Amino acid sequence: MHESSKGSLVFVGTGLQLAGQISVLSRSYIENADRVFSIVPDAFAEEWLISLNPNHTSLQSYYAQADEVKNRRHTYKQMVEAMLVAVRKGEQVVCALYGHPGVFACVSHLAIAQARTEGFDSYMEPGISAEACLWADLGIDPGQCGHQSFEATQFLLYQHRPDPSTHLLLWQIALAGDHTLTQFSTTSDRLQVLVDLLSQWYPLDHEVVIYEAANLPLQQPRIERLALKALPQARLTVISTLLIPPSQALKLNEIVLAKLGISALELG
Repeated sequence: MHESSKGSLVFVGTGLQLAGQISVLSRSYIENADRVFSIVPDAFAEEWLISLNPNHTSLQSYYAQADEVKNRRHTYKQMVEAMLVAVRKGEQVVCALYGHPGVFACVSHLAIAQARTEGFDSYMEPGISAEACLWADLGIDPGQCGHQSFEATQFLLYQHRPDPSTHLLLWQIALAGDHTLTQFSTTSDRLQVLVDLLSQWYPLDHEVVIYEAANLPLQQPRIERLALKALPQARLTVISTLLIPPSQALKLNEIVLAKLGISALELG
C-alpha cells in the first residue's frame, strides 16, 4: 500500500471465542493494518475479521487438500513467505491466529524470526489460549499443586517424566505418535502405547479428561471424563487436549524444611 514505507509484521490472538476474547489493542492492529492474514477455525471467524478489515487473506488454503500428502513444515514455509512478500512491499501486515498466537503456533515464531532477519519490525501480542480456557471451564487453579504441559507426540518420543502430584496436560492428543507432520489423526494402537507409558505413574482406572474449548459463544466446552485405560477408544478431534489430574498427594521436602527452620505442622 505504501511502497516508500518500511513494512512490519504483527501477530495477534483472537482468543478461542469469536470476537469476545480479543484484546482492544489486537483488534486495533487488525482494523488499521494494510493487509490481514489469518488462521482461524471457521467461516464465522473469517467473516468477522473481514468486517474489521476487508483486505484479508486466509492462510488455510496452504494446508494439504483432500487426498494430498503434504508435510506441515512445507505448509508453514509457504505461509511465512506469503506474509513476508507483503511486508517487503512496505505494508503494515497483521496475522490473526485463534487462541494465543505464540502457543502451538510455529508459523508466528518462524515468521517473526524471518522478518527480523530481513530488518523488519515484527512482534507478537498475547491472546487467550486454550489452556486459559481449560482452567476456567474446569474450575482448576494450577497454582494449587502446579502443572506440567507437553505436546503428546513429544511426550511419547522423549524421556519426559511427569510428576503425578501435579496436573499433566498433553496437547494435540489426536496426533499422538505422528512424527511425519503429514497426518491429522492418530490410531488406537498409538494411543495404547501412550496409555502403557503413562501407566508407570498413573493407575489405569485413574480418571482423565478430554477437553475442547468452545469456539463460539453459544457452544459449550467438551469436558469428557473417562478412565485412562479407555483413552484408545475415545473420540478425539484436532483440538482435543488431555488433562490428567494428580494421582498422588504433594510430598513435603523434609530436608529443605529443616534448612528453612519450618516444621511440617506449620504447613497443616
